[in-house]
Amino acid sequence: MVQKVSSPDDGRVTYLSLTEHGKELSEKYNENYFNELLPYLDAISDTEADCMIRTIQKFYDIMCERSAQKLTDKTADFTQGSILKKLVAFMMPVLGALILQAAYGAVDLLVVGRFGSTSGLSAVSTGSQVLNLVTFVVVQFAMGITVLIARYLGEKKPEQIGSVIGGAAIVFTAISFGLFIVMVCFAHPIAILMQAPAEAVELTTVYIRICGGGIFFIVAYNLLSAIFRGLGDSKSPLLFVLVACIINVFGDLILVAGFHMNAAGAAIATIFAQAISVVFAIVLLIKKELPFKIRKKDFCLNPQCKKFLIIGLPLALQEFLTQMSFLALCAFVNRLGLEASSGYGVACKIVNFAMLVPSALMQSMASFVSQNVGAGKSKRAKRSMFTGIGVGLVVGCFVFALVFLKGDVLSGFFSTDADVIKNGFAYLKGFAPETILTAVLFSMIGYFNGNDKTLWVMTQGLIQTLLVRLPMAYIMSIQPNASLTKIGLAAPVSTAVGIMLNVGFYVYLNRKK
Repeated sequence: MVQKVSSPDDGRVTYLSLTEHGKELSEKYNENYFNELLPYLDAISDTEADCMIRTIQKFYDIMCERSAQKLTDKTADFTQGSILKKLVAFMMPVLGALILQAAYGAVDLLVVGRFGSTSGLSAVSTGSQVLNLVTFVVVQFAMGITVLIARYLGEKKPEQIGSVIGGAAIVFTAISFGLFIVMVCFAHPIAILMQAPAEAVELTTVYIRICGGGIFFIVAYNLLSAIFRGLGDSKSPLLFVLVACIINVFGDLILVAGFHMNAAGAAIATIFAQAISVVFAIVLLIKKELPFKIRKKDFCLNPQCKKFLIIGLPLALQEFLTQMSFLALCAFVNRLGLEASSGYGVACKIVNFAMLVPSALMQSMASFVSQNVGAGKSKRAKRSMFTGIGVGLVVGCFVFALVFLKGDVLSGFFSTDADVIKNGFAYLKGFAPETILTAVLFSMIGYFNGNDKTLWVMTQGLIQTLLVRLPMAYIMSIQPNASLTKIGLAAPVSTAVGIMLNVGFYVYLNRKK
């Protein structure tokens, strides 16, 4: 009458179910039992029956609330409480991870600048631009995973998340294979395309090829970080990058300062550190108490893939074209000579640090807004955007003063060459207003990402990059008196245009409602 079936997901679990014969006996018993019970129910009045129904309903509601509370206990709840407190609390680990990630790249440049050659410094500078293109595109692509997971948590549908993660693993593995082939097989043409100075072409090629060989670890790290942020956990990605940063520092010192491997040593240290970080992240995800299960059958091209692709593809495309414009900008600068190339590379590392708070706000805002939208709290989502803008502006003013007034001191941390420091400071003077303007722009972008308006985010990004920043930078670079300061001005001008576009779109959306 009863049969045993082992769980396909967990061998420790055995399910009991009725056989067909058992079902027949059960139905016969129930029919006889309730027929005999029916006369005794006549003693229960309609009022008493209604009271019993209400009691059962109340009990059911309490159980549902308890189930939702368990879900909240396992993930961050952004739908209630102080917006500023919760946004900052979530943002700080994201900021910490970005700081360490920026330091991660800066260490390569610093160590090569101190213990390598000027050509090695140029190679790391140019090669880092290529690696940044790949990394930032992957990060934006993975934003679709973050938004979708946060949305399911807000909607109280955690059972959907397992298939999101499984589908993402397949898609991002395919992306890794494609990047591997391009970066390893076409490293030299890429270096030439980047107009790397003649003295640095071979070193740039080696740097790109080594990073391409380890691209699987770079992609995996960013995918895992996106998953954790979607779950409302911004602390774990901080641990991942902390581990990677520490290993990278020791790797650079051993390979570059110790074995004098120059740019190649920096690339090897980068990939090895990322590999260790990925292993650490996977172990942490397996051990983490999750409100859902990840099953073997989830690892396929499932319907969830289409959903996160719709969100992530426009962002990835926009970021790709934006980073391509940065590569073009790097090529413009490389035409000005080895010192300008190295100085620009130094300035870019400082820029990475200057953009940390706006970037942290953008990533945090996407998760924060998406969860509130999923919970039907659109007004709270809007308030979070303005809160983010306020936080960003306060920090941005301080960073502006530091970059604009002390850019030479900052450049001196990465190089002892006076010409390199001079060129780095020159670019930073033009770039400095960007530190304030991005506080507004990135918070708005995070808000639109959380609302699934990624097509608009792509559109506005392409307008400001391809129609403003890149043409302006090119025009400034071909002037007889071309300077890095004038080239640097292209960034804040394009961001100002982006702000105007996003304000207009925000007003348009709210008028529709």
